[in-house]
Amino acid sequence: MPEPAMPWPHAPGHQLSENGAYFVTAGTYLKAHHFRTSHRLDVLQRGLLTVAHDFCWELEAWAVFSNHYHFVAHSQSDSGNASNLSQMLGVLHTRTVGWINRLDKTPGRKVWHNFWDTRLTYQKSYLARLNYVHQNAVKHGLVALANQYRWCSARWFEDLASLAFVRSIYRFKTDALSVSDDFVPIVD
Repeated sequence: MPEPAMPWPHAPGHQLSENGAYFVTAGTYLKAHHFRTSHRLDVLQRGLLTVAHDFCWELEAWAVFSNHYHFVAHSQSDSGNASNLSQMLGVLHTRTVGWINRLDKTPGRKVWHNFWDTRLTYQKSYLARLNYVHQNAVKHGLVALANQYRWCSARWFEDLASLAFVRSIYRFKTDALSVSDDFVPIVD
């Protein structure tokens, strides 16, 4: 049976959304590497892109790993706010828990621990977090260049955004950001 198509988003909008832009990090329980293989990472990435689309969130940057993920997105909901973020992540986590526990034959196992979200209200903070998400696989030592990590939006971003915008984003410093990211991901 063929894999379902992945609903790739459009090019970044280059500004904060009036409905709310958010930086989100979620981690697995006990930082376990439930998504350590290419196939598992494919499923997690496809799941994130699908639920974001279904809940009318526009992803600007994302990176998924064996034991956590990050994304920057803004709400495009008709209600004019980001109130469905928790519901969206609940659906993602419920679906991926069911799938991974069936795959591992571990019914009832706790997979996801928590998620942290930050509403981005300053342009520089937003742009720095775009860079942070794109560069996260490099930070974790998984690749030398961000666009080499296939479960991240860096290659997509570089292909669709203008070269000037890509260079501008990649110049933003990320070392002063306060991000809960003490994860050590792996890929088998």
